[in-house]
Amino acid sequence: MYQLHDLTKTYRQGKRVVRALRGVSLTIGEGELVAVQGPTGGGKSTLLQMLGGLDRPTSGAVSLDGTDLASMTDAELTATRGRTIGFVFQNFNLIPTLTALENVETALVPGRVPRQSRASRAQAALESVGLGDRGDHLPGELSGGQQQRVAIARALVKDPKVLLADEPTGNLDEETRDEIVDLIEGLWKEQGLTTVLVTHDSVVARRARRRLRIAQGAVTELTGS
Repeated sequence: MYQLHDLTKTYRQGKRVVRALRGVSLTIGEGELVAVQGPTGGGKSTLLQMLGGLDRPTSGAVSLDGTDLASMTDAELTATRGRTIGFVFQNFNLIPTLTALENVETALVPGRVPRQSRASRAQAALESVGLGDRGDHLPGELSGGQQQRVAIARALVKDPKVLLADEPTGNLDEETRDEIVDLIEGLWKEQGLTTVLVTHDSVVARRARRRLRIAQGAVTELTGS
């Protein structure tokens, strides 16, 4: 699924050069559930951005199904993200003036899915995360856990091959955190999604079948509990 070869990412903060990724080489197989841990500023989010084609490396390659994302045009990257990759973020990133159903539908607009089909697919996605009866609610009328379920439905409605989640439980209490991790794990099992989960929470990370640690831009494999 993913092949990363000698991946580096540097950028400037004023006069300082930040090396967010330092020669990362890594393989993530199709259907794997991988957790990425590490300290703040260690490169977790940068790595996820590379996997999602949201940023380009300074050097090296990140290939998805044999195609180097860094070599794609902006239009090709947008199309790949629209077809293949679902994203879930810590802050949900829902549009506050749209209903839950409409928020999920937004993921289908770039793909020019007909309006009627968008609505039916969005409803099915909400049902898959246990919110089939909340489609007409605005984000402000939903709990944090429900908002994250809407965000997960929005990621899944495209039928992606990959789910990338950046601290998806970071704003949730422990009980709700466990519910969201149960949901992600269940969807991974049912749909066979390649899932990469960035988290600072070791309880969440231990639910993954494979764990990586990234610190100072370097990735190591974790073993044991």
